[in-house]
Amino acid sequence: MGDINQFMFVKRNTDLVRDPILEVGSRDYGSTPDFRSLFPHLSYVGVDLSGGKGVDVVLDLTEDFDAVDARLAGTRFNTIFCFSVLEHCRNPFRMGENITKLLEDSRTVFISVPFAWQIHGYPSDYWRFTPDGVKLLFPGIEFDGARSCMSTSKPGEITAIDEFMFRAELSVSTALERGQYGLIRSLLVRSARRLRLFPFIFDYRYLHPPVMINMIGQKPAP
Repeated sequence: MGDINQFMFVKRNTDLVRDPILEVGSRDYGSTPDFRSLFPHLSYVGVDLSGGKGVDVVLDLTEDFDAVDARLAGTRFNTIFCFSVLEHCRNPFRMGENITKLLEDSRTVFISVPFAWQIHGYPSDYWRFTPDGVKLLFPGIEFDGARSCMSTSKPGEITAIDEFMFRAELSVSTALERGQYGLIRSLLVRSARRLRLFPFIFDYRYLHPPVMINMIGQKPAP
């Protein structure tokens, strides 16, 4: 799975990619980026719950690790991509544990999960995540804050992770303090709130656009 900003996220960090590569949730649904195309000369394995284009091995990564390991012939991967998958997983802790076990020591995992996004079933949608939540799922991974980022559904809108997570402030004092907008816009927002215009927007202190968290981590050597 994945979107164009996740594709750009990988392209920005191709220097970290080594084969063999494992892509978790690799089925091509017709509108998803082809991460495999970035690395045509590297060994690449795509796994998914169901077969289809882009899937080399049909596999449930929440199974017992011995069964997962057998399906992948004992391979350890130098790069693992897991984009827009964990929110659909009934047991993300087990998946995080298994991904960590499949990753070679001193090598890299790319994780992308939604912080704020519409419900989208493949076939079900269970979770939303914060950066600290991702770290809790992968306690054996050291994440690189300088490499990690957040993105919206707008192509190219990618920035460093912070506590605001792209939120649009509708509290005038907070917006002015953050420098989100100037005096004229603050007066318009204040007027809209006082006149009860568009209450489905302006009754709230802030709004969130769709936001993805994109993180890169390394499994430390023992």
